[in-house]
Amino acid sequence: MASNNNNNSNRIVVPAARQALDQMKLEIANELGLANYDSLDKGNLPSRQNGYVGGYMTKRLVEMAQQSMSGGGGTPTL
Repeated sequence: MASNNNNNSNRIVVPAARQALDQMKLEIANELGLANYDSLDKGNLPSRQNGYVGGYMTKRLVEMAQQSMSGGGGTPTL
């Protein structure tokens, strides 16, 4: 079992992707009705709303990887 010593295991493997991931996070939050997500205090949001943003990001990233691996193009839909 991993010990919790405040090490962030959610490191971005490709630092150049940070801007694209942040943009995706804001777009998804906006689609979910969370306007101005970047300026909101996430601590005041219910964990369900924050979880939706991360969950939909993961779903979209998996769809993009699957399309890339299959040679397909286009934009994934939710």
